[in-house]
Amino acid sequence: MLHIKNLDDGLNVFKALGSDVRINIVKTLLENKEMNMNELASSLNITNGALTSHVKKLEDSGIVQVYSEYTGHGNQKICRVNVDKILVDVMAEEQVDLKNIYDTEVKVGLYSDYSVFPTCGISTGEHLIGEVDDPRYFAHADRVDAQIIWFSKGYVEYQIPNLLPAAQKIDQITLSAELSSEAPGINNEWPSDINFYLNDVCVGTWTSPGDFGEVKGIFTPDWWFPNWNQYGLLKLLVINKKGTFVDGLQISNITIEDFKLDYRSSIKFRFAVNDDSANIGGLTIFGKEFGNYAQDIKVRINYSQIT
Repeated sequence: MLHIKNLDDGLNVFKALGSDVRINIVKTLLENKEMNMNELASSLNITNGALTSHVKKLEDSGIVQVYSEYTGHGNQKICRVNVDKILVDVMAEEQVDLKNIYDTEVKVGLYSDYSVFPTCGISTGEHLIGEVDDPRYFAHADRVDAQIIWFSKGYVEYQIPNLLPAAQKIDQITLSAELSSEAPGINNEWPSDINFYLNDVCVGTWTSPGDFGEVKGIFTPDWWFPNWNQYGLLKLLVINKKGTFVDGLQISNITIEDFKLDYRSSIKFRFAVNDDSANIGGLTIFGKEFGNYAQDIKVRINYSQIT
C-alpha cells in the first residue's frame, strides 16, 4: 500500500496517474501480473521509446516496479504493479503533531509470546528453521533471524520498545506489516479473520482475502518453494483519538485514549487468528527478505507532553 500523508507529498503520484496511457499501463499489468517491456508496448500498441518514459514516471512514483531478468538472449526489463492500494490522507489539519515522532521496527521473529497450530513454520532468508508443522520450532534460538512465519490459527505477540522521552503521552500508534492468510500450499481465495490486539484488548479485525503464490514475491529468495506463501498485502493499522483504522477505514471505536499510554507504559501487540472467528484461514507475516515490501513490522508513535 502507498500511503500519501498529505496532498503535497502525493504530487508525483497524481501526475503519474494523470495520463490515459499510464492508466492503461497499470490496468494491463494488473490483468497480466507482470510483463516485459516488449510485451507491454505491443499490448498497448505504442513504441518502446514512448513506453519507457511513461513507465519511468510510474516507477518514480512507486506505483510500478521494474527489475531485470536474465534470459538466454540477455537481460530483459520486467514490469509489475508495486502497490495494492493508494491511501490519500487529505485531513492534514487534523493530524497529530508530526514533530513528535518515535519510529521503531520489530523483526517478525522477535515475538515475546506465541501459541500456534499447524500448518505452521518459520524461516530465515537462507533456510527453514527446523521442521515445518512443528510448533516447537517457534521457540528455537534462531527465530530472532526469521524473515517469514506462518500458522493456521493461534497468535504471535510482540513487545514494542517504548523509548519515549520522559513526561510524554502517546497520541497515536501506527503499525504496518505485510500479511496474508495461510492455506495448505497456496490459495488466493482463502479468507482469514486476523485480529489485532493492543495490551490484550482486541482493537479490530481485518479479513485477509487469501494466501498469495501465483507469482514470486519481489524479495522472496530464489530457493523458496514455488507452492508456498510468496507475498502478502501491506496493511496500515492506526489507533488514534478517533478510533482504530486499517488502510483509512474504521474497524472499531476503540481509541488510543482508552489505553492511557505514556512513556512508562508497556506496549504489547498481538496478531491472532481465533478459534471463534468466522474465517479461520491462518496468518503469514513477511519480513524484509520475503514478499513485496522490504520491511519488518514498522511502528510509529506520535506523542505529546503530559499536561
